[in-house]
Amino acid sequence: MMNTGINFEKFRDIPVSVVGNGAPQAVLDFNHLKLCGPLTDNIRRAGYTTPTPVQQHAIPICLDGRDLMASAQTGSGKTAAFLIPMIEKIYARGATNRRGFKAFPSALILAPTRELASQIHAEALKFCFRASVSTTVVYGGASMAVQSRELERGCDILVGTPGRLVDMIDRGKVSLSEIRFLVLDEADRMLDMGFEKSIRQIVEQRDMPPNKHRQTMMFSATFPKDIRQLAADFLNDYLFLKVGRVGSTTESITQVIKWVEPNAKVAEVIKDLRAVDGRTLIFAETKRDTDSLARELFSQGFRATGIHGDRCQREREAALRAFKSGKIQVLVATDVAARGLDIDDVTHVINYDMPASIDSYTHRIGRTGRCGNTGRATAYFNTANKGLAKAVVKLMTEAKQEVPPWLHQLALENAGSKRGGRGFGGGRSGGGFGGGFGGGGGRSGYGNSGGFGGNSGSYGANSGGYGNGGYGGQGARSGGW
Repeated sequence: MMNTGINFEKFRDIPVSVVGNGAPQAVLDFNHLKLCGPLTDNIRRAGYTTPTPVQQHAIPICLDGRDLMASAQTGSGKTAAFLIPMIEKIYARGATNRRGFKAFPSALILAPTRELASQIHAEALKFCFRASVSTTVVYGGASMAVQSRELERGCDILVGTPGRLVDMIDRGKVSLSEIRFLVLDEADRMLDMGFEKSIRQIVEQRDMPPNKHRQTMMFSATFPKDIRQLAADFLNDYLFLKVGRVGSTTESITQVIKWVEPNAKVAEVIKDLRAVDGRTLIFAETKRDTDSLARELFSQGFRATGIHGDRCQREREAALRAFKSGKIQVLVATDVAARGLDIDDVTHVINYDMPASIDSYTHRIGRTGRCGNTGRATAYFNTANKGLAKAVVKLMTEAKQEVPPWLHQLALENAGSKRGGRGFGGGRSGGGFGGGFGGGGGRSGYGNSGGFGGNSGSYGANSGGYGNGGYGGQGARSGGW
């Protein structure tokens, strides 16, 4: 049996609520779902023993044909929550897998990043095994010709990023006319990344059936106003599933906030890395700082590398494989490059640079403490981040974390300033679901915390790497593998 990385016992303590009329009863055992034989076998092969809270509620809702808006923390098992009922329904009605110049999928899953799209596709392949249900993935940064040929083989489930999917539709490679299941995964991330126009083109301006003639599921870790609007436009008579606290973090993540001046960050991160064993994901604000920090850490003896938007898809995938396999101990990433990453057993997340919004902070530290496991999140705070102080205090208090006295004081001093992010404002309540989601506050300003000295020298160029032959650090242009 495979190790899923999910701590099923820990999930028993997570609060769950379902808002809406006619919600089906939750299922506490996969065997009670009476799924088709191949899917039942694949669930067992994947190592899934007991449904997580989001799976207990979302799978029956989706099998019942209801639209769903689910707010669940990253790492809660939501991918299986929408894949399992989708595959079951496609299998029951008969997979088509029509071959030809244009693909006619039955299900479409939209994801914000190529990494997340690839990970969803990999999960779909596991659950589709021997079920006669086919899946294909399309995303930017990879060969259009190769992906077009994959589509010509036909697919029942299509996973994709919004930009590449629009290209494929406009080139006549994909028709959405037979879509019966639509999933928007990490919808808040897609809107943060500027994909709303592309998403609306796909859903409203192409040949996709209207919402009453398809089943739509949206998953989001946070629930700001623009997500509520998207749900109102795309979903029909839907149920709202809340797993844990909306826009919050879990008690399984130990949060540590330190006051660190910009010129002291490198020394502090080295100290923190030596104090905590296991995989560490570090967030830096700029591509330049990502490369510079990765070089410095490598020179200090850490198996480290960096990823950001300027690295090609092949390099990014190689870095992620190395990080997942343990060849790389430390991965330094920009926010954009790390969105949607699904990496098990990340022990430690370090916010080398704090993000501009509390939502981004929540998503970042959610890379650890996943699937009911424990994790540690360290953040370096200074004057440039004072606009986030009140929101961070609120978040830490909700998660029963120890808040430093200086952070409490800074939050009080900035009580009259704009909120650090969405979802913690004191304005209008989240209408439609009994309030309590808060109004949207403005984004705080964030000044670049500065570099950290001169170039520490390229690394890995002639080192022969570690692990296997040509693998190693980065070359002169900060990225050659």
